[in-house]
Amino acid sequence: METEGRYTLVGTLVLAVVVLLTLAIVWLAGAADQIAYQTYTIYFKQQSLDGLAVGSPVKMRGIKVGVVDSYRFAKGSDEAVSVTARISEGVPVHTGAEAYIKRNLVTGIAAIEINNGRSEEALLLEVPKGESYPVIAEGRSDIDKVATAVSRLAVNGAQVLEKMNTVLSEENQRAFSQTLANLNELSSHLAANKHSLETVVRGIRDASDEFRFAGASISQAATRAEGSIVSVGGNADAALKEAVVTMNKLQLDANLITERVQQLAETGTLELTNVSRDVRTSADALTTAGQHLSNPRAILFGPGQQQLGPGEKLP
Repeated sequence: METEGRYTLVGTLVLAVVVLLTLAIVWLAGAADQIAYQTYTIYFKQQSLDGLAVGSPVKMRGIKVGVVDSYRFAKGSDEAVSVTARISEGVPVHTGAEAYIKRNLVTGIAAIEINNGRSEEALLLEVPKGESYPVIAEGRSDIDKVATAVSRLAVNGAQVLEKMNTVLSEENQRAFSQTLANLNELSSHLAANKHSLETVVRGIRDASDEFRFAGASISQAATRAEGSIVSVGGNADAALKEAVVTMNKLQLDANLITERVQQLAETGTLELTNVSRDVRTSADALTTAGQHLSNPRAILFGPGQQQLGPGEKLP
């Protein structure tokens, strides 16, 4: 009886320990998922994910900083693959970070390499609308860049070859052959007429010397003409200055004459006024005298009784 009770107690204790361990493992796993990692989403559209699997490493500068948690085909018509990556919480991922597939050429195992943004950029924490986690943009690996450059080089090489084939066509080859033949014939004629060419070159040299001498003479004549023109210009300037002085004097004289004429006119007007007044006074005196002379009897015998004297009035 005591033995059975002991076994029951041991079994109960073992079962309780197993349950506690299970709960601890579950709790630790959940806490680790929530605390130790930060989750990001990456959409791969241009790169192949061959060799990438759940648990594949996520690296930054060659150092493993996380793992691939899951992947699936994204909704839409662009056939992109949505990869969920868990990155250690202490690793800063900046805005502008890019992710690309880095593959081992020997084993073919792929990993995700993150090219982090500039350190002065803000941390990538914003969750876009419709997403569960922040999104890291897809980048391009060095191999992709080399492949693109090689592809572009191949296209350019094909274009160059096509142009060379066009240049080296049969028609162009015949034209080149004709041109070479013409050049050969021209060189033969030049060699045959070497002495004539030397004579022509000598004549051209003599003509150039004559032109040079003529140019020197023209330059001297131009210098003399320039001196004459400068002298004439100086004389004209002096004459112009003298003419300006003369015109100023004439203007002053004209002003003086105008003032004198105005004064004479004013004086003549006054004198004419005085003369006209004297003439009027003289005319009045002559009229009075004429009236007196018109009656001689009054002059001889004096005024009559009917004639009033100076100051007299009729009663």
